[in-house]
Amino acid sequence: MSQSPRPIKPVSQTTKSPHAASMLLLATALDTTWRAFVPTIGGTFLGIGIDHMFNIAPFATIVFMIIGTLVSALLIAKQIRDVRKSR
Repeated sequence: MSQSPRPIKPVSQTTKSPHAASMLLLATALDTTWRAFVPTIGGTFLGIGIDHMFNIAPFATIVFMIIGTLVSALLIAKQIRDVRKSR
């Protein structure tokens, strides 16, 4: 039998689609967005509800807005820490 003039290269099993990086970036941006807005907006609405229930406006709204912002900051810091670990 005759041999092929060119050696056969093995096919890489780790080929990625050209859109993989953009999809990863989009997923990370969406993940960060909910972490930033849901606790803050949720805390605001919870504070408004408590203010109306106990007639203590605007005390609970301010407190829960601050708590929601702090929770958002902690969730984003955790996300950044997890991304740095996975490198």
